[in-house]
Amino acid sequence: MFVVEFQQIELDYCGNCHGVWFDQGELELLLAKVMHGDGAKPVINSVLQIEDAASDEKRRRCPICRRTMKKVNVAGDKHVLIDACVQQDGLWFDGGEVDHLIQFLEGNSPEHSGHSHVFNFIKEVFKADS
Repeated sequence: MFVVEFQQIELDYCGNCHGVWFDQGELELLLAKVMHGDGAKPVINSVLQIEDAASDEKRRRCPICRRTMKKVNVAGDKHVLIDACVQQDGLWFDGGEVDHLIQFLEGNSPEHSGHSHVFNFIKEVFKADS
């Protein structure tokens, strides 16, 4: 894992699997930059309220507390399945899932057009495998 920094937000990125770990609060900071401050709501609290997703994917352990994380679909029919720490330490996105989430947000939020530089950076760094 290594750290990727963008506009004072540090994300942990795995060069092998292309996964991304957002510590508690980091996703909120990132979303706040593209949602005119609306992203500052506690994302992890909302994510943990979503029902466990049925999946054959292996359950991951939180890199901080080492507990088994919850699998959650955060984009409805787009099926962006992420792992959420039940202790609220953070969120894990497998390779390409950040890109899929950004595509989902762009498609559902036309007001983000003024922040395309943020979306473009995220999509370039965390792009889905072709």
